[in-house]
Amino acid sequence: MDKQRKAQHVVDRLLEEFPDWEISLTYENRWQLLVATILSAQCTDKMVNRVTPDLFDAYPTVEAMANADQAHVEDLVHSTGFYRQKAKRLIHSARIIMTEHDGRVPDTMNALTKLPGVGRKTANVVLHHGFDKNEGVVVDTHVKRISKRLDLTTTTNPEKAEQELIDLLPKRDWKRWTHLLIEHGRQTCTARNPTCDACTLLDLCPTGKQRTSTTKAREETA
Repeated sequence: MDKQRKAQHVVDRLLEEFPDWEISLTYENRWQLLVATILSAQCTDKMVNRVTPDLFDAYPTVEAMANADQAHVEDLVHSTGFYRQKAKRLIHSARIIMTEHDGRVPDTMNALTKLPGVGRKTANVVLHHGFDKNEGVVVDTHVKRISKRLDLTTTTNPEKAEQELIDLLPKRDWKRWTHLLIEHGRQTCTARNPTCDACTLLDLCPTGKQRTSTTKAREETA
């Protein structure tokens, strides 16, 4: 089976398993989405969602964040990790958006990735969910891990993996690929102890086949 057919099977099966897939960050507008996504670096979405209500209450607009006290922002986002760096990036991004984009979150990859703390992953999230634009594939830890386990990508470098997925997947699947694999990664294909024997993708996954074969051999010789 070629990689394109395999990828389509992956999408079809995971859509059956997760028909209500969607981003798990909580936000009400594009600015809140950008903030939440910046905070999600090296942090779970669940933790970000605990932090952002108080942050958005204190700084509800881009302008408010641009004039924020960094120490106060640090205190509010402390639980997300790397809080000093994240607070600085939020304030700096807000100031750039105010001065260069009339207070509105930009809607292009080029402009977004010029903001502090915004790489292609964050920019893709904002474009997908804030503007309904498909310019790439969000490659987080789940997508990187599972795509390689399925032998659909050949690298762990996020940008190179993204390009491989762009070349492989039809554009209609770029957005949902990420969230389907995130759900699959959280529930089944975990980093350390994937439950391969219960995986709906086992027959498509060389890594899973090898793991289950090794486990079976150990059991038979025990």
